[in-house]
Amino acid sequence: MSAAASAGPGGDRHHYSYAHYADRDVAEGFDVLRFSGPIGRYLLESQQALLVDALAPPRGRMVLDVGTGTGRAAIGLAQAGAHTVGVDASSEMLRVAGRRAAAAGVLLPLGVADAHALPFADRSVDAAVSLRVLMHAIDWRQCVAELCRVARWRVVIDFPARASFAALESAGRRVGNRLGGSFEAYRVMAERDVVAALARHGFRVVMVRRQFVLPIAVHKALGRRGLTETVERGLASVGLSRLLGSPVTMVGER
Repeated sequence: MSAAASAGPGGDRHHYSYAHYADRDVAEGFDVLRFSGPIGRYLLESQQALLVDALAPPRGRMVLDVGTGTGRAAIGLAQAGAHTVGVDASSEMLRVAGRRAAAAGVLLPLGVADAHALPFADRSVDAAVSLRVLMHAIDWRQCVAELCRVARWRVVIDFPARASFAALESAGRRVGNRLGGSFEAYRVMAERDVVAALARHGFRVVMVRRQFVLPIAVHKALGRRGLTETVERGLASVGLSRLLGSPVTMVGER
């Protein structure tokens, strides 16, 4: 796998989606920041269950995890029997992923590559998975095009919904950056735009899951998994999950 694609469109290594995750300290602290505590563990378990469902059965399937980061999703899929390959633009994140894969006792080939220009042949994998990537990518539609190009069966992606509380956080971070702060910005996206991008490349949406109504930061602040499950179940029962749930995980099938 070539590292030549790692510089991003136009070689823009200064864009935060590359520069932030290229930092060794960010990579080393990523799992603790995202997945520690009861809510972090709940996020991981929910993500794993969703991926297994989306790729059922994952055993024996060739799966490419694009933007694998520290390898959480890829390792889970490998443990479920998939032949998984993980790629990321950050060699520092991949260093952590390799260490985690070794500790988990799974075979996980890893390589540096850019989601905008994947070094894989057309329809060379059964499924392409990309989580928490489109929200940061320079050109998310190009990333979707690449995922669809390399997958012969399914594409699994997620994104923060425009119609959710995530939109408020996203706007707040962008304002904070303009005022001289240093915040990890991200975009929110409309479901219809993502459905249209998949359709443009011959994929129809066969599954949509919306996770939280309240922001994840709120649930982490509460720090009680049982409370999170009860509250979100109640909000879903009155239809708010369908209207405001985020992130949205979408599965496209060729």
